[in-house]
Amino acid sequence: MKLILAVVQDKDANRLVDALGDKDFKSTKLSSTGGFLKEGNTTLMIGCKDDQVDQALEIIKENCSHREQMVAPISPMGGNADSYIPKPVKVEVGGATVFVLPVDSFHQF
Repeated sequence: MKLILAVVQDKDANRLVDALGDKDFKSTKLSSTGGFLKEGNTTLMIGCKDDQVDQALEIIKENCSHREQMVAPISPMGGNADSYIPKPVKVEVGGATVFVLPVDSFHQF
């Protein structure tokens, strides 16, 4: 058995949960916050059998798209102003960061 942890952008989360459910994957949705853009995202915990991992990864890949987003700069507030960019910049966001972990045991009460 495997545990898939998929960190996705909030915009993709509901579509992904629906797509996983359509293929009988059960998931648990957790709110989380990213470190780079300091924005909310969603972490999904998906338990599956070893032979279902590739199918789950394909569903994640199909439902979590990359997109460009304008990001307003954050003032250094006393930090190093050398790296401060005073105007909004485009960054690529979206997609998914996925971890596949082995599960030693699983209990459902």
